Amino acid sequence: MLQKARRAVLRQGISEQDADELVQDAFLKVEKYQRTNAARSEEALLITAAVNLSIDRQRRAARLRFTEIDDLQHIADATPGPAQIVEQQARLREVARQMERLPERTRRILLKRRLEEMSYAEIAKSEGMSVAAVEKQVARATLQLMQWVSHW
Repeated sequence: MLQKARRAVLRQGISEQDADELVQDAFLKVEKYQRTNAARSEEALLITAAVNLSIDRQRRAARLRFTEIDDLQHIADATPGPAQIVEQQARLREVARQMERLPERTRRILLKRRLEEMSYAEIAKSEGMSVAAVEKQVARATLQLMQWVSHW
């Protein structure tokens, strides 16, 4: 009876070691069931229980393949680490220091464009300049800042 159940489980693609374990589990379930219920065929009940347990195990294994993680170090984490935070703060301080080197009007135009997100036309109107002149100021200031902080 146990051998028939084992062969039925092996036909489900379960390894021999796992098949023995599943048949044992099925046997225990059948024993427990028979304490309160009568079975017409203990053999059929055992085989059915063993096959059902093998199907459950395969389903569980299929689900785990998607959620199982072998190495937690390979999980992408977008949160910056302490070293990266310190480095970014230092870069910001350097950019702020270099911004002070820009002429006042150029700095004001660049800040309006980058921080206040004003359009070139809005900046030109507020500064009494042409749009082309504002575009040149922003481009030159950006290039100058990039050169000054290029050592980072």
